[in-house]
Amino acid sequence: MANTYHQIYLQTVFAVKYRMAIIDKSWKDDLFAVLGSLINETKCKTIIVNGVEDHVHCFLGLRPVVSVSELMKTVKAKSSKFINDHDLTGERFEWQEGYGVFSYSQSHVDRVYKYIQNQEEHHQKQTFKDEYSGLLRKFKIEYDEQYTFHDLI
Repeated sequence: MANTYHQIYLQTVFAVKYRMAIIDKSWKDDLFAVLGSLINETKCKTIIVNGVEDHVHCFLGLRPVVSVSELMKTVKAKSSKFINDHDLTGERFEWQEGYGVFSYSQSHVDRVYKYIQNQEEHHQKQTFKDEYSGLLRKFKIEYDEQYTFHDLI
């Protein structure tokens, strides 16, 4: 076949190391723009990036030639470098090890977009740990809480 057609929608979720609430409102929009640009540099399509003080959600269209692990490695490493190069936290910034990745169909795009768009409001009612555990359960992903949340301070 001459062309490859695809439609792969993914939500990735990753947190600041130790779930420290250090993504400040004064620079979080710049960070989210950098994350979106890094995703787009891989020729994947950023749909929305948003989050709160301790974690980020990225909703994207994945190209089939891009591996999720390489995308996340690049996005997390280069965004950490951006934060550290601009001394935004006053100390060395790191993302936690690992991430969550969840797939969606076309019929869920609007709902997932709105969910990510409303992170500030959502997290007034639910902690990151509860949100993340809920996603893992919803997608029937087996996990050991001891290892999933072991780097909490």
